[in-house]
Amino acid sequence: MISVLIPVYNYNISELASAVHKQLILSEIPFEILCYDDCSNNLKFQEYNNRINTLSHCEYHILPKNIGRSAIRNKLAQNAKYDWCLFLDADVIPKSSDFISSYIESISEKSQIIYGGILYQEKRVDTSRILRWIYGNKREALSTQQRNKNSYLSFLTLNFLIHKSVFDTVRFNEAIPNLRHEDTLFSYNLKQANIRIEHIENPVYHLGLDDSETFLKKSLDSVEAIDLFITQDLLPANYTKITRVYNSIKNYGISKFLSVIYTKYENTFRKNLLGKNPSLKIFDLYRLTYYCFINSKK
Repeated sequence: MISVLIPVYNYNISELASAVHKQLILSEIPFEILCYDDCSNNLKFQEYNNRINTLSHCEYHILPKNIGRSAIRNKLAQNAKYDWCLFLDADVIPKSSDFISSYIESISEKSQIIYGGILYQEKRVDTSRILRWIYGNKREALSTQQRNKNSYLSFLTLNFLIHKSVFDTVRFNEAIPNLRHEDTLFSYNLKQANIRIEHIENPVYHLGLDDSETFLKKSLDSVEAIDLFITQDLLPANYTKITRVYNSIKNYGISKFLSVIYTKYENTFRKNLLGKNPSLKIFDLYRLTYYCFINSKK
């Protein structure tokens, strides 16, 4: 009935696979767990993950070359043998011992995609990872009610159940660079295909928090990805908040001013965002001014 699909790269997923496997055994439904390693270079992690092959109905497979986040998800879905595919990122762990049963019980005849949500630990993390923790808690760890206000943009690909037939209509775009926001593009394509996303309370904890320096770099990569998607007509200019704001100000000279702000105050922004008490308002301004900056070069 369910194929659990876990893409992995340089991460120990043995605990995740074991926890999900235990719940699946108790559920007494047909299942498989496919874990595809995108050609990791960490042999220690590969050693840990190879233990997954000792579990019933489980496979840990290392790909011969790195194919990227979109392609590996498509490959997992293509090779899944059951109609329902549960995608889990490598760095998550289910909150509840009823995680699998909650997903099963949520399936109806009309279900196409079901998103369970994400949580972050309540205890404040160390300063080196505090920006990612604050952002996750404020912007990603949303209740079902909050997510339903914008069911597509609040959808993240780290914990969702999808009927395999949906992939006949919408797949992850393998032509895009391996930057970020493949989930944003996927959600837009779902919206265009009139595929409904159901939101339920069945979260996983996100464990693999980037340090603030890495998260900032990925955030700018995300800005570049959004810009690329719009340039290539893969996304409409009004789909994301940052692009809506940019389009509302670009004809009034404000975007040029914000571009200058980026060049003058980049280090000031970074000092706050890499510090003990980073501000999400400054984080938003940092990303917006960078978006204005890269567009000023066109």
